[in-house]
Amino acid sequence: MRSLEDFTRLVPIVTKKMLVADQLASPPFGTYLGVDRADIARVHGSSGTSGVPTLYGISGNDWLRTEEVCRMALWSAGVRPDDLVQISFPFGLFLGGWGLLQACEFLGAGAFPVGSLMPTDQQLQQMLNLKIDALVATPSYALHLGRRAVELGLDMNTASLRAVIVAGEPGGSSPEIRHAISSTLGGPVVIDLGAGASSEMHPFYANVGCRHADGGVHLIQDENYTEVVDRDDPNVAVPAGTSGAVVATHLWRDSQPMIRFWLGDEGVLSEEPCPCGRTYPRLPRGVYGRLDDMLLIRGANVYPSAIDAVLRDHPAGGGEYRVIVERVGDLDELRVELESPLDPDGPDAARSVAELEAGLKDRLMVRTAVRLVDEGTFEAQVFKARRVIDRRG
Repeated sequence: MRSLEDFTRLVPIVTKKMLVADQLASPPFGTYLGVDRADIARVHGSSGTSGVPTLYGISGNDWLRTEEVCRMALWSAGVRPDDLVQISFPFGLFLGGWGLLQACEFLGAGAFPVGSLMPTDQQLQQMLNLKIDALVATPSYALHLGRRAVELGLDMNTASLRAVIVAGEPGGSSPEIRHAISSTLGGPVVIDLGAGASSEMHPFYANVGCRHADGGVHLIQDENYTEVVDRDDPNVAVPAGTSGAVVATHLWRDSQPMIRFWLGDEGVLSEEPCPCGRTYPRLPRGVYGRLDDMLLIRGANVYPSAIDAVLRDHPAGGGEYRVIVERVGDLDELRVELESPLDPDGPDAARSVAELEAGLKDRLMVRTAVRLVDEGTFEAQVFKARRVIDRRG
């Protein structure tokens, strides 16, 4: 290889399914940890296609090396060292909330890591009480906070909130969503963070928007090298301005480095200059679609096969089923409708529903409702099963 063009043309991609298969064959980290176990500083993960979490071991050197890109990202988003940042991302196995907390610490900004467990009304009250300067949340939760503020009659124009940084879901670069968030939370600028990134690509804040552009993210290419390629042939780059699949490569990580990792996101690359003066290329529309069967629910990765694994492991789960995703208010809700011979009003049905809901929450880390329906309700799926009904539009 003598050029970046050769790199795209000659190097195969790595997919999430490959990582999952390797970790199942060689637990816990697969054959690609890259460092000694003693060098691991953090272990995080996400739900894999089998329903078993995919584990990411991050070395101490890699965790600390992200300091510069953390500072660059938050500065680009308008955060300054004397600001107080409210982090409404979940703090669990997923890296999202922890990475953002790390970013605040590296920049020197104060962090209010409320996570996702504090009720919405309390989050709004504390946002006003603490005079929060910046909020980090998923686009859907930021919308929910704004609309709840309107319902409560809160005057968010008196708030100190200058920036809302959204990540974890598509939509952070949508003009309509950004306007809806800003208009209900007192007019802060809305910045997309992490579009075209993932837990595998930590530091995922190498993709970040700025206060001067109308959506989209700058790609910090000297940290993670991002390409947009043909969705059917990842060894063919598409011209700037053409929609394609987003592929990313670590340039510095020594623990589990990803080489041409297929993110499954759809985006378009632009080399046009930004009013802010940064010269990195951009994804001007962020990411706006998925190219695989993964669902993004409240910032979490959910694979239909993980749902299938939970259902098939329960005595009540042998029938046909459907997975329904809906937007209820501003939040995504996940529901499973499962065929069953049980009396839906009987104690056995109630017990089975409770067990299935608990099992799905443990496996997916997302609340999932279960409803039993009569046998024969759904058409049997015998080839390339399509059981997901996504009604979010």
